[in-house]
Amino acid sequence: MTKTSNPRLATLNLTRRAGLAAFAASALVLLGVSASAPALAADKTIKVGIMSGEDEDVWRAVTTEAAKKGLTIETVVFNDYTQPNEALERGEVDANAFQHQPYLDNQIKTHGYHIVRVGYTGVWPIGLYTRKYKSVAELPKGAVIGLPNDPSNEGRALRVLQNEGVIKLKDGTGILATTADIVENPKNVEIKELDAGIVGRSVDDLDAAVVNTDWALKSGLSDKDRIAQEPVADNPYRNFIAVKQGNENQDWVKTLVASYQNDAVKAVFDKVYKGTGISAY
Repeated sequence: MTKTSNPRLATLNLTRRAGLAAFAASALVLLGVSASAPALAADKTIKVGIMSGEDEDVWRAVTTEAAKKGLTIETVVFNDYTQPNEALERGEVDANAFQHQPYLDNQIKTHGYHIVRVGYTGVWPIGLYTRKYKSVAELPKGAVIGLPNDPSNEGRALRVLQNEGVIKLKDGTGILATTADIVENPKNVEIKELDAGIVGRSVDDLDAAVVNTDWALKSGLSDKDRIAQEPVADNPYRNFIAVKQGNENQDWVKTLVASYQNDAVKAVFDKVYKGTGISAY
């Protein structure tokens, strides 16, 4: 009699083979290998540098959307514009979202960063604010006007003043204009250059101030205090998500951008910024 002719032994062999197959399948599952349910390419945990304040609420929504796609986001909150790019360059965060292209261009020129834009987020039109006057025309001769002192935002602020006829910049001046480029100042206004985070809080000590919208909100300013604003159309100051050069084509980057650019996040964005910021992608 052969071994296979014994019904009881044959049954035991089949049972043993089935058990081995089940064990092998379990091992594959433990290793994350499954033919029917492959792991998402975006299964990853990343750190994203953002600025403190309203954007924290927006990024909670982004984190929720990313989790649905297999991407875990840990936000790292900064209070100073100079910190997120340094952290990204050092590898302390995987991405950041706080800046526009003129700012990044200047940072790269100054510090040699290897950082690239991967997806737009929103635009916050910079405005001229005052609690003393109802219009630009009411600004007196010799008015003291505060401006942010970082190169990209100072040039942006000066262009707002030029658009309103307060000053005139020399022809050919680009987006990185400085006070040295002022060629006409009919009201003899005094320009006071201050840190972007301070200028909005100083508006009561000034006749007016050009303030970034996010800092205006943090400083308690509203659209009722705004007497002028830069145009929204073709605005070069759209903010974006940035990553280290070389990572821009990674799957997790595409997932990150998609997790921001959707209707669910836009609804939170609109609620948080109350019209002062505009989705721009």
